[in-house]
Formats: sequence, C-alpha cells, structure tokens
Amino acid sequence: MSVISIQSQVVFGHVGNSAAIYPMIANGVAVQAVPTTLLSNIPGYPTLRGRVLPADLVADLLLGVEERGLVTASRAMVTGYLGSVENAGAVKDFVLRAKKENPQLTYICDPVIGDTDLGVFVADGLPEFFRRELVPLADIITPNAFEFGLLAGLETYGATAVAGALRRGVGGLPDQLAVTGAIPEDAPGFIDTLIAQGGKIWRIRTPKVDVRPHGTGDLFTGALTASLARGQNFVAASEQAVASVYDVLASMPCGEAGEMPLAAQMAALRCQPRPFVAEPL
Repeated sequence: MSVISIQSQVVFGHVGNSAAIYPMIANGVAVQAVPTTLLSNIPGYPTLRGRVLPADLVADLLLGVEERGLVTASRAMVTGYLGSVENAGAVKDFVLRAKKENPQLTYICDPVIGDTDLGVFVADGLPEFFRRELVPLADIITPNAFEFGLLAGLETYGATAVAGALRRGVGGLPDQLAVTGAIPEDAPGFIDTLIAQGGKIWRIRTPKVDVRPHGTGDLFTGALTASLARGQNFVAASEQAVASVYDVLASMPCGEAGEMPLAAQMAALRCQPRPFVAEPL
C-alpha cells in the first residue's frame, strides 16, 4: 500500500504532510511525501522561517517520483496546501501524467483555501485554480464547509446549506465528496461531516470539542486516504477518518489551541470499530 502525498511540511507542529502522514503510517501505508512549502512552523508563532518552494523544485521532485516508479506502485495520490499558483500548475501537470500512466490511481484533492474563522488564506489565484483545474480532475475532494461553499457558490456554509447543495448537485465537482466542519443549525454543540457519493448523502455527527488546533483537515484527509488504501469503501473510510480526528481532539486539554498530539495518539489513528456512524439524509 503506497500513497503519493503532495502538500506543505513544517518542522514543528502538524499541518499538511506533517499531519497527513501519521494516520497513513499508523495503518501500514507507505507515504511518498512531496513538499510544496517548507516552514519552521505555522504562522501565528513569534517567528516564522522557511518559504513556499519554487515551482521548478516541486516539479523536479515530482519527476523524481515518476522516475522511481512510484506512480504505478501507488493506490492513491493526495494534494493539499500548494503555496502558489505556479506550484499548482506543476502539480496539475503531474496529476495528468500520473492518471494517464496509472488509470487505477485514485486522486484525492483537499482544496486548501481557507476556513470560516480565517477567511481565504492562500495566494491570489489559487481558489480559482482549484475550482477550474484541480477539482475537476479529482476522484474525491475533502473541502471544509467554507471551501465547499466557495466551490459551490454558496452564501452560507452551515450544514443545511451544504446538504442542500450536495442534494441538488454541483457542476464540476466529483461524484465523491466529504465536507468537514459543517455547523448544524438545529444541534448546537455538534459538528457534521457530510458525505456524498452516487447521488446519496450521509451525515456523520460528532460532539464539538472545545479545541482549535491547525491541521485537522489535513489529518482527516490522511485518515480517509489510509482507510481507502486498506480497501474500505468511501462511507466506511469517512467514518474512520471522522472518529480518528475526534479521538485526537478529545485527547487535548479543553480550550487548547496548540498542536495536535499525534505521536501520542497513534493508536487512535488505526482502523478499528468506531462509535460514529454515517446516517443517510
């Protein structure tokens, strides 16, 4: 089991590949991690070192992935935070080549654009590039509710609006979607993950945990990918991913805004029976 994962990397903390690889490794999935950004830590600390990598370097690393035969050896490829439109272009070119070389390769796109409390936090042009270029190539996308709202042209991002858009269908989006972090208007204190596949919709509802670390979307996508690589279907893989993220967050002190304790929570990241079940809507 092998996955190519193309996204950011930090020295300290858990975002991008520095979060996504943990559930994959915990489930015996080999990760070929390609960085698009190398930073000392996320913004918000007193200092920040490193930078977005130049597109020619990202393209060169992806060429090395091909030269090592990793495209044909992998079951899936994941893209997340890309850093620049130029990097996104290099990634798109790689995705096209990879899908041509290995038509069985599942492309999972996490369209990292922003979040409800932060707004758009990526470089100018990236939201449009995701919408026009990368999302239409994907087999699965894993946006949060804010990102899904931008892709679908919604004015609000609550669970009702997201579910309604999934029910109606949105042109240009793949058949399989997992929308995280949707706030249910009728259930304060809970969080919904909304799953769509083949015209059917499911809801996975969990209690809201009073913590706010970065990288939870990256962790969710990594856990989803790990379960898919192990042969689970999309809905079951989504249940596993939701439960893994919940268990990690529930292990943090209430009100914690620090980094997720992923090394200490490896057991929570392994595929196992879970209490959260997808309910048909």
